[in-house]
Amino acid sequence: MFALQYHQSTKHYFNRFARSAGLLDWATQPDPFRRYSGAPLIELPRDVVAGAVEYSALFDRRAPAQPIDDRSVAEFLRCSLGLSAWKRLRQSRWALRVNPSSGNLHPTEAYVLRDGRVCHYAPREHGLELRTVLDPGAWQAFTQGHDGFLVALTSIHWREAWKYGERAFRYCQHDTGHAIGAMRLAAAMLGWTLTLLPRWSDAQLETLLGLDRDSEWEDAEREEPECLAVVTSGTTRPWVAADPIPLVTSARSASWHGRPNALSPGHVAWPIIESVAAATRYPGGSTPPPSRAGVHARFGAAGNSQLLPLDQLPTNPLAREVILKRRSAVAFDGRSTLPRARFLSMLARLNPIAPPWDAIDWPPQVHLLIFVHRVEGLTPGVYTYLRDRSALPEWRAAMRPEFLWENPPSPAGFGGASAPNDPNDPNDLYLLFPSDVTWPANRVSCDQDIAGDGFFSLGMIARLESSLVERGEWFYRRLFWECGLIGQVLYLEAEAAGARGTGIGCFYDDGVHELVGLSGEKWQSLYHFSMGIPVDDPRLTTEPGYPWEVG
Repeated sequence: MFALQYHQSTKHYFNRFARSAGLLDWATQPDPFRRYSGAPLIELPRDVVAGAVEYSALFDRRAPAQPIDDRSVAEFLRCSLGLSAWKRLRQSRWALRVNPSSGNLHPTEAYVLRDGRVCHYAPREHGLELRTVLDPGAWQAFTQGHDGFLVALTSIHWREAWKYGERAFRYCQHDTGHAIGAMRLAAAMLGWTLTLLPRWSDAQLETLLGLDRDSEWEDAEREEPECLAVVTSGTTRPWVAADPIPLVTSARSASWHGRPNALSPGHVAWPIIESVAAATRYPGGSTPPPSRAGVHARFGAAGNSQLLPLDQLPTNPLAREVILKRRSAVAFDGRSTLPRARFLSMLARLNPIAPPWDAIDWPPQVHLLIFVHRVEGLTPGVYTYLRDRSALPEWRAAMRPEFLWENPPSPAGFGGASAPNDPNDPNDLYLLFPSDVTWPANRVSCDQDIAGDGFFSLGMIARLESSLVERGEWFYRRLFWECGLIGQVLYLEAEAAGARGTGIGCFYDDGVHELVGLSGEKWQSLYHFSMGIPVDDPRLTTEPGYPWEVG
């Protein structure tokens, strides 16, 4: 499989890194904003639509459903893909976004399809660029009159490859996962549902978005189609089952507006990226709407009151505030601690019984290897957290036989009881070995202090080889999307707890595996994450994401 070859070729090792340019060519730094010259720009409303929704409502579906109109769609985009702030250091000024990105390079572009209009979202302007209007009959045939809209994501590989070289394809997929998570939780804030549409092939999505119109892309960096999702206040089933053909046929004959801008005056070619993109393209399918019954069978049907106990913790901030203030930390203070109850609550958010996990239709393939540094009431050491308890025999057999596999008891009073299996029932967190793991955490994360100075850091370990054998090479991308979803939840959990998180894409792949005895390609670390109390750079100044939000 070429995906496995690519994965091996782009690993970091203790004695060498994956191939990249080795320096930053500032003369070819990509423009972070794609625009379509000549396309009409539709200014979006700026109203705060769901400002009173509490953070916990993102996960328990309590937020009231807003009407799907111009105001609420604008709020959805602003709180998922818009600008969160501008940073300034002397003469340099750059934007931050609600959806995280490796190196703040933002390869992800978004498109909205509503009432037959295909629009590109321009986050700097908070507007929609009208690319085309599909045939009304085709739109009606696809939607069957159901209320909702579509949102699509693409990747511009060059934006990441400019800095990271051949490993960039991985980071583009992380960022797609982050964006899916950001959109799903913004939809939850508005009382809506979002789910991916599995019938759509990447080729069909490419046509729907006008990405295969070669004459328009002669001078511009191409975009790779990633996924299409429906956003609705009703059931997603008719959207999931709908035939893509009417919209694809209409897009082929439509009149298109605008030409994409060139992002850089020069480029370095990385052929392996285009090869792995071709190898992992999704062919489409006729997957029926996923059932949540299997998920509840494995994770229990007790409801969110047990697994999602944030309401019982000291604070429950407003969802919109948490979403918009999310940042990536650059350093941690190395001394602050996290209450164990909060730590367990964060882990519970990663169990697939609630948003954002209903956005995807596959069971968990990614589990956590956690370096615990400063969590109150937990012995420092290496832990593992299983997101699907049925994986325990396989997971345990793959690791070192001398590991303890001890279940730390839950804290008294957490979840309203003091029983040792509440809320960690049935004991999905395991202590593998106790130790001060500051140095190993830093070492395997490319010797970065941020991996050891927080409350904890972790590696996301995916069932790689067997997943691709069972489903196809196209699933390689989705494993990274799952990691990005995990990262997005942890980012918001950190903000809600008054802390900060950061994704870590640089790690010594096989160094992680060797630490716990993993061998071969069956289990592979795909993404790292760390959380703690941030140490900010006093030289930086911060401005609001949009001028109308000043004050």
